[in-house]
Amino acid sequence: MPLIQNDAVILGILLGMLALIFRGEQSKHPLLQKFFRVVPALLLCYFVPAVLSSLGVFSGEHSKLYFVASRYLLPTCLVFLTLSIDLPAVVRLGPKAIIMFLTGTAGIVIGGPLAVLVASAVDPSIIGGEGPEAVWRGMTTVAGSWIGGGANQTAMKEVFGVGDKVFSAMIAVDVLCANAWMAVLLYLAPKADAVDKALGADATAIDELRVKVEEEQAKLRRIPSTTDLFVLLAFGFGITALAHGWSDVIAPWVGDLAKGYELDDGSTLTKVIGMALTSLTSKFFWLIVIATTLGVGLSFTRARELEGIGASRFGSVFLYILVATIGMKMDLGSLLDAPALFLVGLLWLAVHGVLLFVVAKLIKAPLFFLAVGSQANVGGAASAPVVASAFHPALAPVGVLLAVLGYALGTYAAWFCGQLLAAAAGA
Repeated sequence: MPLIQNDAVILGILLGMLALIFRGEQSKHPLLQKFFRVVPALLLCYFVPAVLSSLGVFSGEHSKLYFVASRYLLPTCLVFLTLSIDLPAVVRLGPKAIIMFLTGTAGIVIGGPLAVLVASAVDPSIIGGEGPEAVWRGMTTVAGSWIGGGANQTAMKEVFGVGDKVFSAMIAVDVLCANAWMAVLLYLAPKADAVDKALGADATAIDELRVKVEEEQAKLRRIPSTTDLFVLLAFGFGITALAHGWSDVIAPWVGDLAKGYELDDGSTLTKVIGMALTSLTSKFFWLIVIATTLGVGLSFTRARELEGIGASRFGSVFLYILVATIGMKMDLGSLLDAPALFLVGLLWLAVHGVLLFVVAKLIKAPLFFLAVGSQANVGGAASAPVVASAFHPALAPVGVLLAVLGYALGTYAAWFCGQLLAAAAGA
């Protein structure tokens, strides 16, 4: 059990840590300025809780803070960040975001089987196990998670008959490797100009959108009254309440629909439709989709004027709290349980990353599209907007939109990856 188990105490520690990090980033001290030029503040917000969790100070597994942050603060944050979005300008960013997202998906599908082949060549016992406990079966659940999300992961567990023991090990591989990759992306985000130059990419459209949003925010900005703040919070948490209410209705309805298709003894197409619907039965999926959709809808109304009283600033605060709680879930000590499997997971993501950089170089895609396309696959709706906002808070909705696409493709792509994993393992 962790040293600190009281969530009120943990929250106080996290907020104190966030305050120190951002105060340090604004410091004029030469040493701190040099440090933050190398290590981004957002990366520290993520990595410091991970270290404390690994040392046993607190634990994301025992704390409910991540659940609260992801279910209440994240949808509200997305509403605040989308209120002032310029959707036509986002559309004008072009097709490169979709291309990089699909490249990321292909990297996961290909990377898993390649990692199996390499590991088998080094030590066949790494990719061992028999029947339901075979390692390759467990890897199908990681593919489901890294392409879609939790619902897709569960679907792969059922489809491939994954045993509980190997499934538990793969959950650890999933969380640790995905978080390590997210740390790499957060580290690269402040260096976007240098990376874009190396890729020969033109980020003009992204820069124009960022400047336009900042100019509009400056025009609307004013000192908020108490009434203004209550109106802002009513919009954010009110829409979150609507999203929760609707997701409680839609998710079970889709689940019943999926069961109907699964029980049908009809054609293969019927079974495929049932499998696809199964990946859309997550209440969290619908929560994020509904909150984002309503937020984007409000951006076409006078509600966008709420940006003037700090909508995006509140959204950023909620987002950083979410980042800290995500970091709590990363336990570096779990590496000791099955180090070989973690190396397989890191090799898998290395293939994913190399493919992304190769395609980005070929099509001259900016780092923003590479990072968000990758995290929309590997991290999903909870962390894709975090990586997108590392470039600018106004870009967070791009991460959400791509993550939603991942939920839709996750079951199909992960199933195909499962077939390749079985072949690579000689099953």
